[in-house]
Amino acid sequence: MMPGLYNPFRDFSFNDSTCFLSGAKSGKLEKATVFPQWILDEFQLADKPFKLLDESIITYQDIHVPCSPDTLAAIQKLDAEIQQAFTSGFTAVEQLDDERLFLWIAKMVYGIIYHEIRVGIRQQALSGESMNFSQSLVHKLGNLHLMLQALIQPVVFDEPKPWSIQKFPISSVEKQFSYRDEVNTLIFSLRMNDFGLICCLQDMGVNQRYHKTILDTIGKQALHPIQFEEVCARFFYSAYLLNRLPEFTVLPTSEAVFIEPMPLQGMSAKPIFDTWDVKTYGQVLENFWKPWGYLLFEIIKNPDKPMSFLTDETGAFIPAEQIIPPTPLDS
Repeated sequence: MMPGLYNPFRDFSFNDSTCFLSGAKSGKLEKATVFPQWILDEFQLADKPFKLLDESIITYQDIHVPCSPDTLAAIQKLDAEIQQAFTSGFTAVEQLDDERLFLWIAKMVYGIIYHEIRVGIRQQALSGESMNFSQSLVHKLGNLHLMLQALIQPVVFDEPKPWSIQKFPISSVEKQFSYRDEVNTLIFSLRMNDFGLICCLQDMGVNQRYHKTILDTIGKQALHPIQFEEVCARFFYSAYLLNRLPEFTVLPTSEAVFIEPMPLQGMSAKPIFDTWDVKTYGQVLENFWKPWGYLLFEIIKNPDKPMSFLTDETGAFIPAEQIIPPTPLDS
């Protein structure tokens, strides 16, 4: 018998007595840290500050979700698979199954959002106001939660896959954990050890196609960390420009749940991406380059050709070993 699909957004069931993924209610629920324990240990993150959307500060180890025993076992199995690849290096990461990697990323992103929602519910309760939540965001998060249930029951993702994942070798092997996500656009990036990842969690691969030229230019070549952050800035900005709300056809059967993405173009002739604005992109890039201290006026000094460490004046890729940016400010 297939377990039923669970949607916590129907009644906003975000509490310690309900499994965050399956909806199971039990007194035996356990707490699972959103960031796996092996990452907390390897990068000594447990007691480091993590800023929430409301600007409050907690620690990495304080971000956790309630889990039923079955959900916890599934998460631990997935974490073990990812840990083995991540600690082995880029070659092993490149060979990871994209669906398993997507589920691991989605578990972290959704877990953080889950914690944010719980904080918001508590604040609203204290103020006596009702919970005010964007319906488009509820729609996206409901879909993300639905996909994440592939951890605990059979789910078949039809083509095109709902997500797109980019994996890059990084020339530097500095021991650093650089994590970013953006809730409204559901995009994620991670740089650690000798690799970097970018995942658009609900774009059906369109951001990858949007950046095809630069991705083809990079090919399989290793990136300097500042180059990887530039690629991240491009993807985070294009995810913001994407003006369609992803829709999915969901077909539960006795054997599996089938999830089929609907075409993003739809019936509209309007381009699915809004117009790229150099100044806004420069502001995004400034944020990603903050460790190196580059400011907006430097980045867009030539508005027709913003500053780039990826390509030279001819459009050719700049090898990572030729990159000599300023010393990172936090070094």
